[in-house]
Amino acid sequence: MKKIIAASVLSLAAFSAGATELSGAVGATSQGGLTARAGVGLAWDKTWLESNTGRLTGYWDAGYTYWEAGDASGGAHSLSFAPVFVYEFGSGNIKPFIEAGIGLAVFSGTSAGDQELGSAFNFEDRIGAGLKIGDTQRVGIRAMHYSNAGIKQPNDGIESYSLFYSHQI
Repeated sequence: MKKIIAASVLSLAAFSAGATELSGAVGATSQGGLTARAGVGLAWDKTWLESNTGRLTGYWDAGYTYWEAGDASGGAHSLSFAPVFVYEFGSGNIKPFIEAGIGLAVFSGTSAGDQELGSAFNFEDRIGAGLKIGDTQRVGIRAMHYSNAGIKQPNDGIESYSLFYSHQI
C-alpha cells in the first residue's frame, strides 16, 4: 500500500512540473462510500469551433483517488490519466462549461468497496459541468465511471459523483 501511495505522489509531482492546474474533488460512490481526489492538469494550447457561442478546448488530467471501503475492509486507491475535452460557453468573466473524457486508471486491487472490478486496470469515463471564473478557477460537478470494459470478469464497475474545484497555477 505504501508503494502505491509513494508511486502516486511521484507521478503527480513529475506531471506537475509543467502543469497549469491543480484540482481537488470530494464525492460519493454509487454504493454510498466516499471518494477524495487530487489532480494535476495541463491545458492544451489548441481551440476549435470558436464562435460567439463559445469554444472547444481541453486538458490532460492525471489524478489520485482514495475510495472509501464500504463494507469491505480497507480503502482502495487509484491513479488515472485522461484527455478531457471542454466546451466553454460565452466570453465573459464567468463562463459555463461542459466536459467529457475517456482515460485509463489503475487501482490498488481488483475491488473498490463492495464492487468487484475484475482487474486492477480499468477505463475512466467522465462527464461534468460547471463554471469557469476568470482565467484561473473552475468549480463544478462531475460523474466518473470506472470499469474494465469486459476484459476480465467480474466487471461490476464503480461510479464517483463529485464536486470539484481547480485553480490554474
